[in-house]
Amino acid sequence: MRQEEVQPARSPQRETIAVIDYGSQYAQLIVRRVRECQVYAELIPWDAPPEALERLAPRGIILSGGPSSVYDEGAPTLQRHILEYGVPILGICYGMQLLAHTLGGRVARAPAREYGLAEITVLDPSSPLLAPLGERGRVWMSHGDRIEALPPGFVALARSPNSPIAAMADEARRLYGLQFHPEVAHTERGREIIGAFCHAICGCRGDWTPGSFIEESIEAIRREVGDGHVICAISGGVDSTVVATLVRRAVGDQLTAVFVNTGLLRQDEVEENMDLFHQHLGGSIVYVDAQERFFARLRGVTDPEEKRVRIGREFIAVFEEEARRVGRVDFLAQGTLYPDVIESATTAKSAAKIKTHHNVGGLPETMRLRLIEPLRYLFKDEVRQVGLALGLPEEVVYRQPFPGPGLAVRIIGEVTPERVRVLQAADAIVREEIIRAGLHREIWQYFAVLTPVRSVGVMGDSRTYAHMAAVRAVTSEDGMTADWARIPYEVLARISNRIVNEVPEINRVVYDISSKPPATIEWE
Repeated sequence: MRQEEVQPARSPQRETIAVIDYGSQYAQLIVRRVRECQVYAELIPWDAPPEALERLAPRGIILSGGPSSVYDEGAPTLQRHILEYGVPILGICYGMQLLAHTLGGRVARAPAREYGLAEITVLDPSSPLLAPLGERGRVWMSHGDRIEALPPGFVALARSPNSPIAAMADEARRLYGLQFHPEVAHTERGREIIGAFCHAICGCRGDWTPGSFIEESIEAIRREVGDGHVICAISGGVDSTVVATLVRRAVGDQLTAVFVNTGLLRQDEVEENMDLFHQHLGGSIVYVDAQERFFARLRGVTDPEEKRVRIGREFIAVFEEEARRVGRVDFLAQGTLYPDVIESATTAKSAAKIKTHHNVGGLPETMRLRLIEPLRYLFKDEVRQVGLALGLPEEVVYRQPFPGPGLAVRIIGEVTPERVRVLQAADAIVREEIIRAGLHREIWQYFAVLTPVRSVGVMGDSRTYAHMAAVRAVTSEDGMTADWARIPYEVLARISNRIVNEVPEINRVVYDISSKPPATIEWE
């Protein structure tokens, strides 16, 4: 049977904003900002067919920014069916220029590229779009082109020193454009501007809440599963725990939860997770000790992508074996998130594939089980909100994200039981000291990485030649972008001192100060 996906619930009455992706680094952030207004939003490629828009039945459309100029050869275009859909449209940066260009305005190269903070003057305070700003405000610009002549029917709403038309509107047709980026934190009242578009212009009330998501998801899972049986991988992280809880509430004993000990988990995590599962999930939980087979599959493998693919395939093999032991099993539930889907995209022209995520990569083309992915369109913070609404304990809901392939992608080079043991010891120290310093709620992820680099050191009166470990800690809202955490020096000093003293295989510790982009959060 070919692999199929059971899509998450979408109520036909749900208010939705479609975000058309023109390749902006902020495109996913627009989606997040709309959802913060309690309005569901989803990203679709600029060249998607009309059916993609019709599936969402949006109340409004936002055209994202992008790196192109409207005059570039092969530049993304504004498809006619989007203009003719008949709902309000907001163009941001390139989206505004594209809207003006398509409707008969004139776009030209700006005399000076405008990047960073700029002050705009609001020319028409009566417009609902810019009402949150008042007479003027500081906004974030990032453009090389500008609009020099408005399309017929449009008026200028605002100007900046380098952009005579920093915002525009055709109120009769409910078409709007912003040269600046309201979705970034640097823009004053940016969230309120997006909220004004969603509520005042598109007429959305705001029905996107954790409670509504839970209700719709349970209904959809119940409808799809029918009298079938579901098998679900549980790892102890918030994603899989929320998925298992949703499925259990939907179909009860028709769920079998499977916890696989891959040998790639953090120190003491197996025992902690089993206690958690029995306390909060109940029902049938199957423990599988698959350490030897995962290490066998990883023997001699050093390529990061190959690691992910092999681990993903081994997971599927384990699940199918357990399914045969259980008896009739029809579905596999897993915790794929929206960032996983976006970063693993291979078809959208505006999105580049970064890496294969365990939850969306490594699955065989033919798989006996159908997929249920109720969190597929959620960001991590939304999953946490759902977890709290489900009554899960905070220590589970706010547990830091952990990659599906586990410590395999935090060990650079070959993965062996001995190297895992070394990393587990170093990583446990990092986690203990971050928690001890009270930083664990403000840091998105914090962990150790075992590198293949060995260096000379001195311990006591002896020369050492041991491994170098890296500490990685980042702040983020959803994992799509991240900044390195400014951990106090004294905390870093304790971490380093403990690792080199308590883990004899390591004699040097470095701190990773790379942001995402250009780096990813995980090293592999």
